[in-house]
Amino acid sequence: MPQTADKNRQIVLKNRPVGKPDDTTLALETTDLPVAGKGEMLLRVEYLSLDPYMRGRMNDAKSYADPVAVGDPMVGGTVAQVVTSDVEGFAPGDWVLSFSGWQDYAISDGVGVTNMGADPAQPSWALGIMGMPGFTAYCGLLYIGEPKAGETVVTAAATGPVGATVGQIAKIKGCRAVGIAGGPEKCAYAVNELGFDACIDRNAADFAQQLKAACPDGIDVYFENVGGAVFDAVLPLLNPNARVPLCGLISQYNATSLPDGPDRMGALMGALLVKKIKMQGFIIFDDFPHHYPEFSKEMIGWIKSGQIKYREQLVEGLEKAPAAFNDLLEGRNFGKMVVKTGTA
Repeated sequence: MPQTADKNRQIVLKNRPVGKPDDTTLALETTDLPVAGKGEMLLRVEYLSLDPYMRGRMNDAKSYADPVAVGDPMVGGTVAQVVTSDVEGFAPGDWVLSFSGWQDYAISDGVGVTNMGADPAQPSWALGIMGMPGFTAYCGLLYIGEPKAGETVVTAAATGPVGATVGQIAKIKGCRAVGIAGGPEKCAYAVNELGFDACIDRNAADFAQQLKAACPDGIDVYFENVGGAVFDAVLPLLNPNARVPLCGLISQYNATSLPDGPDRMGALMGALLVKKIKMQGFIIFDDFPHHYPEFSKEMIGWIKSGQIKYREQLVEGLEKAPAAFNDLLEGRNFGKMVVKTGTA
C-alpha cells in the first residue's frame, strides 16, 4: 500500500526484541489522517532516516533518550513537506527537517523543526552528510579526535555515512586514513572513490595482521562506532596519547550477553592508563549543537570542491523499513540508508 492523502501508515513497536528484531517486533498499521489544530502544522514524511541508534530505542533500558513505548511508532529523523500550517515561518509546500518517525504524517508545533525552503537541491541529504551522521563525523573527529597532519586515523564502518566522512576529513587535514569495512567491494570503494590510504576487510581471517601492516606507525585516532572484534584488533595498535571518539557500538546492539572469551576490561583499562589514551563518548546534538553552523559551511564547501563524496542507499516504501533496518544492523547497507516514504 503506497502513501495516500487520506490515511496514515505507521510502523509501530509491537514487541521488545531479544537480540535481533524479528517479524513480531514491528508492525505496519493504518490509522486516520491526523488533523492539525491551532498553532500546529501537518507534515507529510517524504524520507525516513535509518540509523543504528534506533535499535537501542526498542529496549526498555536507561539511556540518553527514552525508549519507544510498545504500540507507538518508531522514532526517527525525517525530511517532510508541510501540508497545512498555522505555525509562523512554515507554509504549505515547504520542506522541513523533523523528527516525525516511521509514519506518513505527523503533527508538529514547529519546535525542533528546521525549514529547508520550498525547493532544496538534495532534501534527503539533510539526513546524511548534511545532518546527524555528517555532523557526528565532523565534531567527533575534529573536537575529540583532534587529528594532526601526519597522524594515522582509523575508522570502522568506513563506507557508512559516519565512517566515510571521518576518513575524508582526515585526508583533508593531512592525515593517513585507514578504513575498516565488511568485504572487498566496500574496501575498494573506500580507497578508490573516497581516497582512503588503505581499507581492511574486517571479515578477513588475518584481519588483525592486515590492520597492523596498514598502520606501521600505530594509530593516533580511532573513531569508534562498531566495537567487538574490530576494537580488539585496534587496541594494541593505539599509540601513547591516542584519542578515541566513541559514537556507537553497532556490533553489540543485538547482543543478549557479554562476548565470549576472557574479560577484556583489564586490558582496556590498562591501555588507557599506561598509554594515557583519551576515550570519550558523545551524543552529537547534546554535546556540540553550537558547532552546526560552522560544520554546515565547511561541509558545503568540501562537497562543492569534490573533497567530500557521499553515497546514499535509497529504499523505496515505508513497508520495507523493518527489513532495511536489519540489513543496516548486519552491515548489508552500502552508504547512508534512507527510506523514501513519499511520492514527491
